[in-house]
Amino acid sequence: MRKTEPRSRREPDETAFHRLLEWLDQGSDSEGQRYVEIRERLVLYFARRNCPGPEDLADETLNRVARRLKEQGTIDDILPAQYCYVVARFVMLEALRQMHREATGIAHEHRSEFSSRPEREDGTAERERTMDCLEECLAAHTAADRELILAYYRTDAGTARAQRKRLAERLGLTANSLAIRAWRLRQRLERCVRHCRERRQNNGSFVSSR
Repeated sequence: MRKTEPRSRREPDETAFHRLLEWLDQGSDSEGQRYVEIRERLVLYFARRNCPGPEDLADETLNRVARRLKEQGTIDDILPAQYCYVVARFVMLEALRQMHREATGIAHEHRSEFSSRPEREDGTAERERTMDCLEECLAAHTAADRELILAYYRTDAGTARAQRKRLAERLGLTANSLAIRAWRLRQRLERCVRHCRERRQNNGSFVSSR
């Protein structure tokens, strides 16, 4: 039986995502621009606080807001941007606690050279397995989808908005359509990589393609 994903890692479905877009717009149709702006501000929020993976943390923040909206229907007692920052603060604290736990674990590992060496090797194999699975999953997509997802997330925090605007223009898409397509592709890639890793772990073998 498959294990249920932790609540904090479950992605909102398409209906919840569109409800989030409408809630952020507050009655006006920004064609997804408001979502893009809030996301970029959250990325900067996490980046300025030296949090690892600011893009991922911004996505996690908006995912949690989307799930809350799905559960409640609406959030009326606070402005959308303010509420997103409230959630972002909790996400940031969780990320910092995780960093502290990892740092403590690394310090503990280094107390014994013999015990730390195999664990480092296991960590390297794990990263290689993930990268090989990512390559496998990307190869299963069309060339157009690969170009879109790689270009969308290969951006700098300070210039992401301008770069993605140029990408949308080059692909003949609106900013809203680009953001939604990138979000859907990312969910499919993450599921594919997760299943690939589980399959390789269950097989008990790993051969790097490098």
